[in-house]
Amino acid sequence: MLSVVDYQSENAAQEFVQSLHETGFGVLSNHPIQKELLESIYTNWAGFFASEQKHDFHFNVETQDGFFPSTVSETAKGFTKKDIKEYFHYYPWGQCPDELKAQLADYYQQANALATQLLNWVEEYSPADVSVKYSQALSSMVAESERTLLRVLHYPPITGDEEVGAIRAAAHGDINLLTVLPAANASGLQVKLKDDSWFDVPGDFGCIIVNIGDMLQEASGGYFPSTIHRVINPDNQDRSKSRISLPLFLHPKADVVLSERYTADEYLQERLRELGVK
Repeated sequence: MLSVVDYQSENAAQEFVQSLHETGFGVLSNHPIQKELLESIYTNWAGFFASEQKHDFHFNVETQDGFFPSTVSETAKGFTKKDIKEYFHYYPWGQCPDELKAQLADYYQQANALATQLLNWVEEYSPADVSVKYSQALSSMVAESERTLLRVLHYPPITGDEEVGAIRAAAHGDINLLTVLPAANASGLQVKLKDDSWFDVPGDFGCIIVNIGDMLQEASGGYFPSTIHRVINPDNQDRSKSRISLPLFLHPKADVVLSERYTADEYLQERLRELGVK
């Protein structure tokens, strides 16, 4: 079961890393990201996704920045149906609407600083036989990385016209080192536990959800598991509501060696091809 760790507590780092090792997820309360900032971003980007302006920012295939419409939405590895979602990829160097950029850049900086601190916690509390597997300090893997991605996700209302069997986000693992996700503006996120049951992740605005990505699983020799998660379709009255979430995917620099099998770039390109977005 997932436990909530108080970010301000004396033993926060150790308890958080223990949760990541045991479940692949950690939930932090009393974190430094302001609720008011998140609510404002959700409102502003709901307006963007409701407008035709979004099509002016169609994504670049090579650099993967910009707007990804539902017609090219990801198909999770092992699935045949596209997720019911559209999204925008923000990088500081990439395209973004002028009126939304300053706010998103502020959040990107804050979330990236928090994510880097959490990665330092992981490094500090990795057992010696795991640390020796790291080709370099985890914090140096992401230092000045231009690949850390902020994704603004929009799950539109469920109308009943969706492809049979499709859900907002099919079961999947993330590609990167760590994912930092503030509570969304609607519920639906579930984590797969070791007994193969699904657990509803707390959606309290005071919480941030952090999960291990496949790259950290690879770099740690499996000590930190990349846990499967999904976003299910809402029931009844919630079907008419959009859902917006704001995951930050902490990515290493391209030439970082993850393991004897992969560099970070080799791993990323392989997964993007599997997802059907490249």
